[in-house]
Amino acid sequence: MNFIKARKFCAALPGVTSDIKWGNVLVYSIGGKMFAATGAEGLDSQRFSFKVDDERFLELTDRPGVIPAPYMARAKWIKIAAADAIDDKEAQALLRRSYELVFARLTKKLQRELSHD
Repeated sequence: MNFIKARKFCAALPGVTSDIKWGNVLVYSIGGKMFAATGAEGLDSQRFSFKVDDERFLELTDRPGVIPAPYMARAKWIKIAAADAIDDKEAQALLRRSYELVFARLTKKLQRELSHD
């Protein structure tokens, strides 16, 4: 997984905003709700966390280099801790799915507003 490509991919999704939280965490959100996070700089920028489907959580965290995301595992978030854990194509599919999962939980009104941007 190329972490720079992943950042660009997340930023390019419709209606996405990004900001720095907790000092050094670059967070990608849709409608004010987080769907992905990575370190803003340094070693932490070589990690990426995001939400996955409930039924894929155990499968993905069984892979080397993929762990339950600290503080967010209960919400079925994973952390890619090694660049070779997944390839770019799969990373983009998983990031898009994370975006979709979070978007689906927004109010219908907010979904419509974001879809018209």
